[in-house]
Amino acid sequence: MEKTRPLWSNPLQFVFACISYAVGLGNVWRFPYLCQMYGGGSFLVPYIIMLIVEGMPLLYLELAVGQRMRQGSIGAWRTISPYLSGVGIASVVVSFFLSMYYNVINAWAFWYLFHSFQDPLPWSVCPLNGNHTGYDEECEKASSTQYFWYRKTLNISPSLQENGGVQWEPALCLLLAWLVVYLCILRGTESTGKVVYFTASLPYCVLIIYLIRGLTLHGATNGLMYMFTPKMEQLANPKAWVNAATQIFFSLGLGFGSLIAFASYNEPSNNCQKHAIIVSLINSFTSIFASIVTFSIYGFKATFNYENCLKKVSLLLTNTFDLEDGFLTASNLEQVKGYLASAYPSKYSEVFPHIKNCSLESELDTAVQGTGLAFIVYTEAIKNMEVSQLWSVLYFFMLLMLGIGSMLGNTAAILTPLTDSKIISSHLPKEAISGLVCLVNCAIGMVFTMEAGNYWFDIFNDYAATLSLLLIVLVETIAVCYVYGLRRFESDLKAMTGRAVSWYWKVMWAGVSPLLIVSLFVFYLSDYILTGTLKYQAWDASQGQLVTKDYPAYALAVIGLLVASSTMCIPLVALGTFVLHHLKRGDAAPVA
Repeated sequence: MEKTRPLWSNPLQFVFACISYAVGLGNVWRFPYLCQMYGGGSFLVPYIIMLIVEGMPLLYLELAVGQRMRQGSIGAWRTISPYLSGVGIASVVVSFFLSMYYNVINAWAFWYLFHSFQDPLPWSVCPLNGNHTGYDEECEKASSTQYFWYRKTLNISPSLQENGGVQWEPALCLLLAWLVVYLCILRGTESTGKVVYFTASLPYCVLIIYLIRGLTLHGATNGLMYMFTPKMEQLANPKAWVNAATQIFFSLGLGFGSLIAFASYNEPSNNCQKHAIIVSLINSFTSIFASIVTFSIYGFKATFNYENCLKKVSLLLTNTFDLEDGFLTASNLEQVKGYLASAYPSKYSEVFPHIKNCSLESELDTAVQGTGLAFIVYTEAIKNMEVSQLWSVLYFFMLLMLGIGSMLGNTAAILTPLTDSKIISSHLPKEAISGLVCLVNCAIGMVFTMEAGNYWFDIFNDYAATLSLLLIVLVETIAVCYVYGLRRFESDLKAMTGRAVSWYWKVMWAGVSPLLIVSLFVFYLSDYILTGTLKYQAWDASQGQLVTKDYPAYALAVIGLLVASSTMCIPLVALGTFVLHHLKRGDAAPVA
């Protein structure tokens, strides 16, 4: 098997594959949100500590296991112990769930990319109503960017219970997204190895262009000051530490089996320790770099909205009280408002309901993550830039590169164990296995293109992986240190790479990292229990905003099934293996 196993053309190709997989949408749309929520610059303290004690050691562990066992996740853990086959199966199940919904983001990115060539951008203005007498009511109550996202892109239903039909435009974009992924993985490492050079490097080119543009935007400094001003009191907030650990954990893509799959195509002598450090540092640097870009654009958007608000209030007061044009400024507005309220109380009380409270701080405080940041906040900033079409094309092209790069890792986690299986690979060629995986995923993914598809997307995004991955990686570390044996694993690595494993890695693997994972697991479990009835955000067209609703019983059942279907693989397979061993012994006993 070792002789016929395909290999990366060179170590650089492997590093690019890992970077392309690890550096994904979370770096662009989750890390900036966490910085905003948990103290700006001070969030970097728990983030860097968690990178050292959790991210690097666990990444090195997975790469070392893949390189040593030279198999996908199922085969690698079966080699360590037959009772651990369930760990590999659980990884494949989680990767399958992730692939089902993750490529929908690429479909949305395609949809926005195609619309980016229009002038003006379709989300820059509200459409006219049916009578052509004014703007669409839903759009006026929300905003043009929210309207384009919720109504034009998703055509979202008012609740999860109203599924609606499949939207053919997003469905076609999803087909295209899966076709692109299939063409990239068609010939295994041979084709993936060439694609990752683009998917890993092009996002950086776009981010650098965006950084130069972002720093020249009016108000960019407001956003950057907001990001880098540390709120040290947040260091005492346990949620800041939990979120830092979780971000490192999920951003590196631990537990999915993708890193094990990629490392299994390495030469046994490859220095995977060096590569683990390089990949984790580049991943974290990208998060910080993307935050600088995001906050410069965030500052521009907040300043633009704040100044617009001031203009509207100034115009209203100037017209109402016959003030001189240009008399009202940002510096004297509050003072003049106080004077007008005391001098003309009745007249002021009439216009008071229409006077908005303009605050740059509150504009910057509006924290948004995920699809809300990518498809609403960013598009709102882009529409106000000069040559907005160019910046829109660049931005959604970058999202596509990040999304496709991560999808290559997700599909590798599913395909490597399947192609390693002699039963499957003897009947089907590699291209057919890849095609079937993409076809099944695409067919199930059509659920996310229905009117209620975004609600199902949120369910999968929130619950398909969190607890499962923590349990998988916990069992992985215990398996290597206490089942396979840390000393044995250490001697294997020394024989393979010619380098001794330092005490730091051993201490992290044997004690610190598992304890951290247990703490995270307990936190999330207690958080789910204490939350009570799980809720979701539904779009109310009549109000033009999101409202909170309770999940129906069948949605809660799906959530339970998502968590159980992957986590239960570990104990059930171990139990099944135990029973089979005893049955074999029972059959063999009379013969002896």
